[in-house]
Amino acid sequence: MAVRIVRLGSPRAKDEGLRIGTVRRPPRGVRKSDYARRDFYDVWLPELAPSAALVSWALSAPWTPKRWAVFEKRYRGEMAKPAAERVIGLLAALSSRTDFSVGCYCEDESVCHRSVLRKLLREAKAVVM
Repeated sequence: MAVRIVRLGSPRAKDEGLRIGTVRRPPRGVRKSDYARRDFYDVWLPELAPSAALVSWALSAPWTPKRWAVFEKRYRGEMAKPAAERVIGLLAALSSRTDFSVGCYCEDESVCHRSVLRKLLREAKAVVM
């Protein structure tokens, strides 16, 4: 049993389980009834997405190591709030009992909040693939 970190819209892995979208907005131009069928997500959990203000800042200039460090610090700050901490704790606990995945649309995980979410889940003792 484990949680996988995935790119939403990518083909599902065998035995991936429930796919959770940790994004601020649903996919554009896709009917809600088609989200799961088109491999986006089964359940939407925007509480684990960066805030709209942080996303806007992130998209305002190219990534540099310094900008990424600032982004990670700000996102971690958002995820340190009680509601987000509880959700991360819940996902960590579930990861030892069932297979599921969490993800985002970004092509490059190295400059995507899901790479930080992977770290946060591991820090919460999640079983992460």
